[in-house]
Formats: sequence, structure tokens, C-alpha cells
Amino acid sequence: MAAPLDLDQLQSFCAIADCGSFTEAARRVNKTQSAVSMQIKRLEERLGHSLFTRDGRSVTLTHHGEVLYERARKMLRANAEILDHFNDGDLAGSIRFGVPDDYAVRLLPVILSSFQRTHPRIAVDVSCMASEVLLEGMKAGRYDLIVFTQGTNQNFGELFRTEKMFWVASHGGRALANEPMAIACGPQYCIWRKDAMDALERTSKDYRIAYTSSNATAISSAVLSDLAVGFLPESALQPGMRVIGDEHGLPRLADAQIALMRASHAYGGIYDALANHIVQSMGNLEHPPQAEAAE
Repeated sequence: MAAPLDLDQLQSFCAIADCGSFTEAARRVNKTQSAVSMQIKRLEERLGHSLFTRDGRSVTLTHHGEVLYERARKMLRANAEILDHFNDGDLAGSIRFGVPDDYAVRLLPVILSSFQRTHPRIAVDVSCMASEVLLEGMKAGRYDLIVFTQGTNQNFGELFRTEKMFWVASHGGRALANEPMAIACGPQYCIWRKDAMDALERTSKDYRIAYTSSNATAISSAVLSDLAVGFLPESALQPGMRVIGDEHGLPRLADAQIALMRASHAYGGIYDALANHIVQSMGNLEHPPQAEAAE
């Protein structure tokens, strides 16, 4: 019988894959760079394939590395679940959590406050940023868990919520009737903006991008002030806004996809406690994916 793979080696391997650097990975797993390099050398020898392509100081996964990465994360998750099963102690620790401001208004006061009541020994340090910034921060090792509004466009995003997207304007306002129609939206990297602009290009509607912000509150303010038409998920609709129906010639929008992403170490214990609480509180999928969805 073949000996099982070394979980410590797999943890180091995943840390390198997450950040693209042996030096940063060594810091994350509390080892020297030479020790991490030796672990990867032994892992590659064991599997008989190169796992990384090295280009100066950066490294990327080879095809064999990508195959291993998906399976290694599942092994790390299973290991954490086993340890949790036999751990009778109270959960305690700190979690670095990122959430887009689109959902901060409803997530922070309601969901996180209830989590703190049931898990008083878990400290959650929260950052509210645009999804793209959160994804970059995850790669840089600044977060343990993030909620992001890019859905499963990213590897290892655990989709747990979808929402209808609506064109919205101010009640009684004139922004919808203006030619060209002024639009308030997120920056160019915002996937909601891309979906909306692609949909508009398939119509004859004349428009211009009048207000750009990565802050959902700023977009809502522009709409409520009748300065522009916007597009928002159902949960972000506010009093004073009206949903624009199909009769106004605006195209239907793709549903918003909301997902959770974990760092490769963020399984079991305190991380599962927060992740499960978020999914149970916000999730609206009847059968959310149990395994991580890779591209």
C-alpha cells in the first residue's frame, strides 16, 4: 500500500499556489523558505511531476499543479472536519473577514451581530471593499474569508446566493427620460457594470456613464437624487427607488451571484462557524454546492 500524502506538504503547496511566492508562503505557514522549498521538492518527487512553473520571483501552477490544488484543498478541508469532530473545546480565535459594501449594510448589523452573540470568543475583523479589491487581498493573504459579488467566475468561490438585478430610477424623476440616459455604476472591473453595458450594447438605447463609484451608497445616492439610472440587486433596493419595467426598453440583466471564498487554511473550527452562519443567514439556494467549484 502506498503511503499517504503529507498534509503539511500539501498545506505549504496550497499556500504557494494562493500567493504565487515561496517567500510569502513560508511566512504564512511559519516555516523558512528553504524548508518550504524542500517540502515542494519532496512532493514533486513523490508525485513524479513538476507542480510549479518558476518565473523569476513569481511562480504559477503547472497543469499537474492545478489538478493537485483542487484535490489538496479538499483533503485539507476533510482533515479540518475530522479534527473538529473530536474537538470538544469552545471555539475561539480571530478571523479576517472581507465583505463588499453592497452587502455590508445588511450583513454587518444583523448577521455579524448575531454571530457574535453565539460565538463571543471569536473576534471578526471586518474590511468593506469592492469585490475586486477583496479578491486581490485574498491572494495577498490579508483575509481568511471573503464574501464577493463575482459568483463562481473565480476558482474556489462557494456560490450561496443569487439575486435578481433591476434597473432602478428615482420615483417621479426624469433621469430615465433623458437622452442620452445617464447611468450610475461601478468601476470598469465591476462585473455588474460589464453585464449591464453588454446588455445595453445589444439595444438601441443611447446612454452615457455619468457617475462611477465602487461604493454602493454613492450609486444609490445618485439614483435617489435623480441624477442617473442605476442597476442594483434586489436586496439593495431602497424606498424612493422604482424598478424600471421592460416597457421602457432596457434589457434584462443577469442575476447577481454571491459567493464565499476561503484561504486554503480557513477550514474547520472558527472558519466553518462563520462561513456556515453567513450561508444559513443569507443563502437562498435550495441545494448550495457542497464542494468548491473550479473553473
